[in-house]
Amino acid sequence: MISLHRSCFLNNTGISGSSGPFSYNLKKLPPASVKVTALGPNRDRNSSVLIENNHPLKEIKNDVTSSVADVDPDSTVAREDLEVSYDDAATDDQLVTPWSLSVASGYALLRDPHHNKGLAFNDKERDAYYLRGLLPPAVISQDLQVKKMMHSIRQYQVPLQKYMAMMDLQELNERLFYKLLINNVEELLPVVYTPTVGEACQKYGSIFRRPQGLFISLKEKGKIREVLRNWPQRNIQVIVVTDGERILGLGDLGCQGMGIPIGKLSLYSALGGVRPSACLPVTIDVGTNNEKLLNDEFYIGLRQRRATGQEYAELMHEFMTAVKQTYGEKVLIQFEDFANHNAFDLLAKYSTTHLVFNDDIQGTASVVLAGLVAALKVVGGTLADHRFLFLGAGEAGTGIAELIALEISKQTNMPLKEARKKISLVDSKGLIVKSRMDSLQHFKKPWAHDHEPIKNLVDAVNGIKPTVLIGTSGVGRTFTKEVVEAMAALNEKPIIFSLSNPTSQSECTAEEAYTWSQGRAIFASGSPFDPVEYNGRVFVPGQANNAYIFPGLGLGLIMSGAIRVHDDMLLAASEALAAQVTQENFDKGLIYPPFRDIRKISAHIAANVAAKAYELGLATRTPRPHDLVKHADNCMYNPAYQSYR
Repeated sequence: MISLHRSCFLNNTGISGSSGPFSYNLKKLPPASVKVTALGPNRDRNSSVLIENNHPLKEIKNDVTSSVADVDPDSTVAREDLEVSYDDAATDDQLVTPWSLSVASGYALLRDPHHNKGLAFNDKERDAYYLRGLLPPAVISQDLQVKKMMHSIRQYQVPLQKYMAMMDLQELNERLFYKLLINNVEELLPVVYTPTVGEACQKYGSIFRRPQGLFISLKEKGKIREVLRNWPQRNIQVIVVTDGERILGLGDLGCQGMGIPIGKLSLYSALGGVRPSACLPVTIDVGTNNEKLLNDEFYIGLRQRRATGQEYAELMHEFMTAVKQTYGEKVLIQFEDFANHNAFDLLAKYSTTHLVFNDDIQGTASVVLAGLVAALKVVGGTLADHRFLFLGAGEAGTGIAELIALEISKQTNMPLKEARKKISLVDSKGLIVKSRMDSLQHFKKPWAHDHEPIKNLVDAVNGIKPTVLIGTSGVGRTFTKEVVEAMAALNEKPIIFSLSNPTSQSECTAEEAYTWSQGRAIFASGSPFDPVEYNGRVFVPGQANNAYIFPGLGLGLIMSGAIRVHDDMLLAASEALAAQVTQENFDKGLIYPPFRDIRKISAHIAANVAAKAYELGLATRTPRPHDLVKHADNCMYNPAYQSYR
């Protein structure tokens, strides 16, 4: 074994140095002299040093599977320019002292969410880390902590209170938070994400306690790279960024949209196994046009109208450039909840230079396509045999429509322009037709077909005669009884997807869809609905939740070292998700697999995405692993506690 040694001296200003491909920069540690060793390919994986937020702990005995991007030169996931982070460093011959020998060190450890284990610290750890007297004498397991926390959370009757309890836990004990979420994903997903996260964003200023992520405002223009350096982690692999202009179906929430990136990245770790310390939530604050927020004394963002045009474009370009310079070409940037006029432009502008992904356009499209592919096993035929009608022609609607057209073209060798003719869209002014071409936004123009103008949805249903009705309007209760009954009159098994979030904005409820179609509809929604009993039969509505797709997609991009996102990767993700729906699921009326299997589902999606990246020549991690599903599973973050000694 070859060990590369570099002696470093700690003083009041910090420590810096490098060993071969590794570099590190630890600031504000107590005065000490430490020898740091970076191991070669044959290092002992059972011995490593934990360093997070620039607080190193003593040697760790790591009993769990390594997470994505552990420093392992043999791994296809390791970054060439990796900097030391909490689970990335290792030492051969000397432990790293975490703090100066004072009673304050144990107190600090209990307040470090990355390392705190609460009552799970054993007696030896309590002695070694000066925790005696700071904890009650009982020592309990992580599983018992999970049981206790779930009991506590279930006592709350208000979803927002449950959300706040989960966020408090994340800030207190990160590993327990993820263990709890993974073990109870079906129950807690609606708490940490939609629909509860929508209310959390609306009230974010009032419930704001401790900052999470980076807030980059117009005040930071010209200094964004410096702001990125303020973030303690250096090995960032996924960034979720929003400007808060179109949060779910709730509109402009400005700086308070930060709840969305935080929630999405929690799911990247819990559902997709991406290391929490590799995730960075970002809000770009250019102001808000929401008068209620501007007049709210508790609002936490810039109190000005939104910047637009060149000022907005320059800030975004500085951000995108700074991210690539700071974190490299392989960092995934996920655009989230940007308004239509910016979302399409940003995706088009940066998709050729950065690894970017818009969940509202591409993620929604991928999960809906997977549901349609699965539904065909119930109704029969191919995608090309069906007619599609959308209510809503924004990011989600046009994104879904385009991916459906791409899949039809791929399956039939039909020109894309011809495939689009099987899909019609209705916006706020009615059916999108060629006679409206001059007034249409650019992203709507491909969907302007030869047809007489139609103003309302029910007339469009009767005129187009669709087999599939998809709602992405952001307007609740627009799939009226008349509309659903028209779909049921045209089709033995009408496919109805009511996708707008949160629940209050859903085009119809599950109960309405099943009741008005006499129990014949194949239904899915964006937000969860409870099972519905109709004529003695229980229907379990599907949830076309983007959380099925983006965590696995992100993991696949990371583990393959992809440098660009290609449409074929989205199709690969859809196919992998649809393949996970079993006959047992179909028998219950489900067109999506249960979320309790989401880590397994994400591994299959990641494998499909990575395989496509290698096939397209967009992967940089070589050699390609033989078993990509197994490799994806092995790469996943494990929140089980590590043993300190």
